[in-house]
Order: sequence, then C-alpha cells, then structure tokens
Amino acid sequence: MTTQSGLLAPETHARAMDRIYRWQRHFYNPTRKFYLIGRDEMIASLGAQPAAHVLELGCGTGRNLAVAARYFPQSTFYGVDISAQMLTSARHMAQREKLNHGTSIVTAQGDASSFDAAARFGVEGFDRIMLSYCLSMIPDWRVAVENAIRQTAPGGSIHIVDFGHMGRWPYWMRWSMRKWLSSFKVSPCRDLVGVAERLADEAGFSSRSECLMGGYAWHVVLQKPVDPKPFEISESVEGLPEVTA
Repeated sequence: MTTQSGLLAPETHARAMDRIYRWQRHFYNPTRKFYLIGRDEMIASLGAQPAAHVLELGCGTGRNLAVAARYFPQSTFYGVDISAQMLTSARHMAQREKLNHGTSIVTAQGDASSFDAAARFGVEGFDRIMLSYCLSMIPDWRVAVENAIRQTAPGGSIHIVDFGHMGRWPYWMRWSMRKWLSSFKVSPCRDLVGVAERLADEAGFSSRSECLMGGYAWHVVLQKPVDPKPFEISESVEGLPEVTA
C-alpha cells in the first residue's frame, strides 16, 4: 500500500523492514561497522550533559544507544524504530546495558516521520536527537527531519549521519555502491544537506555539515537556540567501545 504521494504507507514500510531484518538483525552490528562510516564520531560529538534526554530515531539494534550510554552514563536514552524485529534486538541490548552498566535505555515502536516521542516517553523535549543511517531508509525522510526538529528541546541539537551523493567517487564505484544499497531498501537522500539546512533556517536553528570520504556520507548537526522562534514548515520543502548484538 502507498500513500497519495506515492510513498509506502507506514504499516507497509514496517513489514518491509521486518522482512529485511528478521534474520539480518542477528549479525547486523558486526557487518555494518565496516561501511556505516561516521557513527562513532557523531556519538563522540554529542556532548550530552548529565541528566540529558537523548533520543535516537531509527535506533535499529540499539547499538548506537549502548555506545552513547557508555560515553554519557548519567544521561537517559530512548530509541524508536519502525521494525518490531530490530526492536527485539534493541530491547535485549537495553537489558544487557542495564544489567552490566546500570544504563537506562527505553525503546518503543514507531515511525520516525510521525512518532510522538514526547507523548510516549513523557519527555517534553530531547536534548540530543540522533538519526544514524536511517533517513536513507525512510520513504518521506524530509518529514522525519521536521519531526525531529519539533521534538528538540531549547538548546538541544539534532545529529545526522547518512549516505551522501558520493560525487567524488568514480562512476562505476558510485553505481555499484548504490545498486548494492538498493538491495537493502537504502536510497541515499537527495540533497540531504540542502534540505536539512533549509529546515533549520526556517525553524531558527543553526546548522553545520561535514562531508566524509569524498561524499560517501554526511555528518549534519542542527542546533536549536535556547530561545527559539516558532517552527513553521514551508510548503516548498520537499576509537570507541565496540558493541555487538
């Protein structure tokens, strides 16, 4: 089933993700570390303060939450994912981190484009929000960024790392990589930086971005001021500890 815009409906997208990750989740973490470049650097740059609320949209197996929790043990962590299969692994990860390190990680199922994390978790705004290699798997990824902006606390920030245009790569390498990614329902976001910067500007956020490995990936940070203006969406917008499952 698709929406009027031609995108997959959330329930259809959820089933698609469950089919992909039903078995892959068991070996996801050891294999993805070789090509999900920049995740650890993003986590290290969070700068979460004690008692901060840190949310990851598209948390997958919970690997990033566990690594971040070891860096910022006095913060509270929350994870949302559309795939029930991935959340099974994330909940196991959270239980293990709680037992071994006393870390609080709470997870829930939901669509990053529409999930109301404040209502589900009882948190009015999140000090840090992570989106790590999930936007390229979300049909309406622009709306997911808008949703993250709405749920950022004053003075908080959104941290995005995801596949880029690979513009500096030879054509054959770029084509091969995109073909391989498509087998996992991954489609690098067209104009990720441009759209994120436009949304940030409209919301009164500041933004900065970093190109990784010749455009292989982008690291984007959107910072909300302590005294933000109301957010109105424009109609024109289209060396860390390793954790295993």
